[in-house]
Amino acid sequence: MKKRSFAYKRIKTDKAYIEAFLIKLSSKNLILLKGSKGYIMCGYLNLRAAEKFKDLAIKITGVSTIEEAIKTVVHSCTSAARKSGIYKGQPIKKVLRIIA
Repeated sequence: MKKRSFAYKRIKTDKAYIEAFLIKLSSKNLILLKGSKGYIMCGYLNLRAAEKFKDLAIKITGVSTIEEAIKTVVHSCTSAARKSGIYKGQPIKKVLRIIA
C-alpha cells in the first residue's frame, strides 16, 4: 500500500481556524498554513512573488512537519505582514492569531 503524499489539519486559534497543508515532494515536504488574512509558507514557496502580489505572507525554514511549523519562528515576511505587526523572529503561534 502506498503511503499518503499529503496531510491536512485544521488548527483552532482564539477566533478562527487555520488550514494546514503538508505535501510530500521527492526529498522534502512543502508546508502551507493558511488563514483568512494571510499565510505561512515554507522555503519552497517564493516570498518575492508574494510581495509582488501584496500578500500577507510569512516564510519559515527548517521544518518538515506541520507541528514543527507551529513551533518555529518567522524567517522573513512581506511588507503587508510587517504592517500587520509581524516581524522576523516572532513565534508562529502568535502569527497564527494575526492571520486567522
